Amino acid sequence: MADLPDVPTLLDAAVAALGGAPREGQSTMAGAVAEAVDRREHLVVQAGTGTGKSLAYLVPAVRHAMATESTVVVSTATIALQNQLIDRDLPRLAAALASLLPREPTFAVLKGRRNYLCRNRLNTADDEAEDAELFDPRQLSSLGRQVARVHEWAEDTVTGDRDELVPGVSDLAWRQVSVGGNECVGARVCAFGQECFAEFAREAAQGVDVVVTNHAMLAIDMTQGGHILPEHDTIMIDEAHELVDRATSVATESLTERAVGTAAKRAGRLVEPGIGERLAECADGLGLMLADAPDGRLDHIDDGLAGAVAAVRDAASACVSAIGPSPGELDPDTASDRRLALASLGEVHDAAVSVLESFEPALRDRTDVVWLTRSPSRPPSLNVAPLAVGGLLREKLFGDPTVVLTSATLTLGGSFSALARQWGLGREVTEEAAERAAAGKTEPATDQAPDPDDDGPHRAAGEPRWRALDVGSPFDHARSGILYVATHLPPPGRDGLADAYLDEIAELIEAADGRALGLFSSMRAAQRAAEELRGRLEHPILCQGEDSTGQLVRRFAEEERACLFGTLSLWQGVDVPGASLQLVIVDRIPFPRPDDPLASARQRAVAAHGGNGFLSVAATHAALLLAQGTGRLLRSTDDRGVIAVLDPRLATARYGGFLRASLPPYWGTTDPAVARSALRRLSATTEAVSAAG
Repeated sequence: MADLPDVPTLLDAAVAALGGAPREGQSTMAGAVAEAVDRREHLVVQAGTGTGKSLAYLVPAVRHAMATESTVVVSTATIALQNQLIDRDLPRLAAALASLLPREPTFAVLKGRRNYLCRNRLNTADDEAEDAELFDPRQLSSLGRQVARVHEWAEDTVTGDRDELVPGVSDLAWRQVSVGGNECVGARVCAFGQECFAEFAREAAQGVDVVVTNHAMLAIDMTQGGHILPEHDTIMIDEAHELVDRATSVATESLTERAVGTAAKRAGRLVEPGIGERLAECADGLGLMLADAPDGRLDHIDDGLAGAVAAVRDAASACVSAIGPSPGELDPDTASDRRLALASLGEVHDAAVSVLESFEPALRDRTDVVWLTRSPSRPPSLNVAPLAVGGLLREKLFGDPTVVLTSATLTLGGSFSALARQWGLGREVTEEAAERAAAGKTEPATDQAPDPDDDGPHRAAGEPRWRALDVGSPFDHARSGILYVATHLPPPGRDGLADAYLDEIAELIEAADGRALGLFSSMRAAQRAAEELRGRLEHPILCQGEDSTGQLVRRFAEEERACLFGTLSLWQGVDVPGASLQLVIVDRIPFPRPDDPLASARQRAVAAHGGNGFLSVAATHAALLLAQGTGRLLRSTDDRGVIAVLDPRLATARYGGFLRASLPPYWGTTDPAVARSALRRLSATTEAVSAAG
């Protein structure tokens, strides 16, 4: 390490080469990341928008990788950031540092096998008639056209990466030409093993300095024993506020009539007819039981549904036994059929087991939740997921590797503790507390006030050692943004947007002369607002769902007086600096739906153990989304504007203080005249600057 320039030197060189300016928060973060990696200590860093956090962790990551001849893993939540790192940040950083290092840094991207075209599957898709029979016949012509387009693309693609197929195809079509890790027969057996795109990607990731992946892939690697990602000793987790949700999604299992039917058809090629038919009959029985089961969370399972699930479990197990162990070398077609069948059988068997076992403990002691979902376009699905993934993360993630977690939004209610508990980190312990503990003096003190919702010890044996840091933001929030809470409006009801809310939105948009991002709690509310206000206002109003989200955001950025209305993905996926966005409207505090199965079960579990379920789950969820959503306003140091929260509870409810403490320190008002006046002045200034330019 002594032969390499230190992190401040490398960071200065990178910033200068990229045409940037030194930022105090970026320098502080880079130093803290380097120190954490050297000390092998986990680090949690909140870095506000504009800090330049990507460089702040990439520079120490590159230096560590080159000094130790190891690989550093960088994990992101969104495709947008993943692509930004691979296509822009890392190539520019590598070029900027090449002259200061022994060689130019290397990097690669690694995604799940399902993201890559499978040549074997592509050439056998026509034989997979059992899948097509299960699809809605109205979809088949479209499905066929999409698969045909993938065939054409396959002749030209170098990477086989789904993200490079533009325009894309549906998940249904992509499943016909790709395989999951448990379905792959392996390069040694596969007839196309020497041409495998997924294997090319894995080979490209071996031995590089930085491998970029995503949270889902990271979670899969954890649960499968660390055999997917290259060997590594350091992990940088960007967009860390998404880690728990992505890990939960990976751990969620589903059981449907379609999945059981597919497993039966695949197994039917390899077993005696009676054995495969038994599983097919179980699929029919499960479908009948699911059709009569209630939607939502299932705290108890009736005998009929339990019997149907148990029948699936036993029939799938019988098929696996009938297929038996591998007889040795198989021809590629037989090996593929066998692998696909065992993968499908394993999924439905394991899901059935998980569903049944989840009901065995008493209600207050359960660690999993089961729920049923149905929609007009999809058959009913029985789902099971863990109530918490902190134990999994503590055991599998925060073990040997050093982990740095960062995001613009990690403190909720002014504290890191809420997300730390969800990650399984426990409480942060200060240097002083660690020394006290080492000396055997009483229980270690913490630098945070006791949490009334956490009845556990301050630091349990085996909890990972970690530190937290908030490097702030280069933005002067109090001078750049106004937080307006419409306390004169009635609290939001269950019947959608009230007329008073629509009037308020219209007045705000008129004052801002458009330039508004409307963040709504439901698609129905966003669509109603768009329909109603198009008849009142002259400004173009774009609504999510009317085109791809990417196209809508581009139009919104280009048409300065346009408005964009939408729901969840817009709360975190819009980055529009400049005059096109000067007003962010939030229709209501984004609490999870009361009937959300996971959130409601988690609230109940916290309450059953003496905690405050609402504050620990619902309010924490709302605070995180509210911070992310309102963060759309200021994307550069020159941005100015107003955040209008129409839900008066942000100012009047007891939990309002917790939510406001999760937001940057905007200047606040409850006076609608003040908010509208500020928007008019801002609009006039923007027009004057535009005219002068």
